[in-house]
Amino acid sequence: MTIAADHETYDAVEHELGVLLRRARALTVGMMQEVHHGLDPAAYGLLLGLYDRAPARPSDIAAYFGVGKATISRQLKALEDLGLVERRADPCDGRAHLLALTSEGRRRMDAVRVARRERFYALLDTWPEGDVRTLATMLARFNRLAEENGTRSRPAGDGENLAPSSGL
Repeated sequence: MTIAADHETYDAVEHELGVLLRRARALTVGMMQEVHHGLDPAAYGLLLGLYDRAPARPSDIAAYFGVGKATISRQLKALEDLGLVERRADPCDGRAHLLALTSEGRRRMDAVRVARRERFYALLDTWPEGDVRTLATMLARFNRLAEENGTRSRPAGDGENLAPSSGL
């Protein structure tokens, strides 16, 4: 491959990833509104994290997102007020608590997951099954490589960045 062709290929990858991320963000905004109208992206990100990892200590969720406990506490308060998240006593440590989705929070997140899955089915329905498998394999490979090279899906720090990078 020539240097010029090399640049064109990498430019095409960069462009297509940018298009994918913009579309994913738009989809994420719609999904957030399905959970609760006006839901903050950071709160939605916390819900996604809890959906897959709950029950979990606030410090574990903060570490997963690369943010401080103060950020988690602010978002947690908003989600508790909406009845989507609750604190439970930690059975292993009476001084600590665990975060978990309420039954209503789980119901709403289940509905979002079903809607997202149906959207992917509709988008990829015309593709041969082997192509869909190849896409999944290549995306997993890309994500592993990004993780190995220290590229996080969510920037570290103590900002309000719990928002999902793609919502996918």
